[in-house]
Amino acid sequence: MLFMVIERFKEACEESIAERFRLSGRMLPQGVVYHASWIDPREGRCFQVMEAPGLESLNAWAANWSDLVEFEIIQVLPSAAYWSARVPEQG
Repeated sequence: MLFMVIERFKEACEESIAERFRLSGRMLPQGVVYHASWIDPREGRCFQVMEAPGLESLNAWAANWSDLVEFEIIQVLPSAAYWSARVPEQG
């Protein structure tokens, strides 16, 4: 399953986030795959595309960072998969 993860850095936590990442990496549970991320420096947000067997795996990962980051985790589909599933049968 694919997920869009929106991280919102808690106030005054950016240095702590960077330090934890330097020391421990992403701390991903088994089966969770990081694909890509983008930072919005003005708003202190990070947008990530992750793959996981289910939401519970990502919740376990988010718990490792919840003292520094607030998370919004949204299951997403590739556009082609979404639209092909909506095309009505012909004939």
